[in-house]
Order: sequence, then C-alpha cells, then structure tokens
Amino acid sequence: MITRLSKSLCVCAIALFISLAVFNNLTDYATNFIFIQHVLSMDSIFPNATVDYRAINATLFHHVAYIMIIIIETICALICWYGGITLLKNCKKSTFEFNRSKKWSIAGLTLAFLLWHVAFISIGGEWFAMWMSKEWNSIQAAFRFYITALLVLIYVALRDHDESIHQ
Repeated sequence: MITRLSKSLCVCAIALFISLAVFNNLTDYATNFIFIQHVLSMDSIFPNATVDYRAINATLFHHVAYIMIIIIETICALICWYGGITLLKNCKKSTFEFNRSKKWSIAGLTLAFLLWHVAFISIGGEWFAMWMSKEWNSIQAAFRFYITALLVLIYVALRDHDESIHQ
C-alpha cells in the first residue's frame, strides 16, 4: 500500500511543479517571454559561432513558440493531476486495477520528459546553441526536471505485485 501511495504522490508532485511553471509563465509572461526571445534569436551565443544562421528573429514566432510551450505544459499538468488522482483512487484496488490505472500517469510523465528534453535540451540547447549563453541558458534546470520526471516515470511504470502473497 505504501508503494502505491508513494507512486501516486510522486506523480502529483510532478503535476504541482508543472502547474507552478504554467502559473509563472502566465502571470509573468513578459519576463519569461524574454528568455524564449533571446534563445531563439541566438543573440547571446559566442561571437565567433557560425551557427547563428539558425536564429529566428520574428517576434510573432517567439510568441507562438512560447504559447505552444505553455499549452503543452498545461496538458502535461492536467494529465499528471488526473493520473496521480487516478492512482490514489486505485491504491486499495486489485493489483491488476492499480497497474491498469497507471496509463494516465505514464502518459503525462512521458509528455513532460519529452517537452523538457526535446524543447529545452535538444532544440533550445543544441539547435539554438543555448549552451553558449551565460545569461539565457536553462539547460541545467531543464535537465534537473526531465531527469526527475524520467525517474518518477520509471518508478511508476514498474509493475506492482500482490503484496499479500509476499507476506
């Protein structure tokens, strides 16, 4: 029972983190938008870098990219909340029912992993060379979060067994 409760609460913790990220992005849109703008414009990469041809300087595109991130974060949060609550509701049910109830948590955690890894590490970090920026670099923060989401995903995805046969 404690393992099931633990898995449920870990998913809810990820949902809370993502919800706070969405809240911050919505309530402090301008500040966080500047980050996206600098990364996509590649205006703070090394001066001798030759990858700046990838820069996108269209403000409309910056807004679209940022809004897409917020939308995906919102979807992640909602799916994780639903998944975590579904796990909580199924903690006392059969092993089969509990394992089956993991699908939403697995989906939400996978989407969170993909968002932070693909958008921030792969696209932002490598394609737009965010790693070269001293001021506009969120690779470490994104890494911390996507690893956390991945670890929770692995933990949740582990099959639960009938504890009564092991007592």
